[in-house]
Amino acid sequence: MNVGLLRLQFRLPGCASLKEKRGRLRGLKDRFGKQTNLAVCEAADADALGRSEWWFVAVASSRTVVEQMLTEVERDVQDRVDAEIVGVFREWLT
Repeated sequence: MNVGLLRLQFRLPGCASLKEKRGRLRGLKDRFGKQTNLAVCEAADADALGRSEWWFVAVASSRTVVEQMLTEVERDVQDRVDAEIVGVFREWLT
């Protein structure tokens, strides 16, 4: 079993409320939370207006499959989210 973690740190310039922040990032959970073998959560800065950190955990029998899943997530987030990505970190948990 291979488990990979992708941590994405965001900066949300001009964000005036938590409601706006959640609206700008809501698509992450909606899009990725339903995928098999992938878990997603806002892991840090939940109450901060201008920043957020999200974690994506992928599980598969092949390390290559995990890498592909996390690369797809990162690429999709860069294309769709109304926030600036300021940090990208990957770790292997097994």
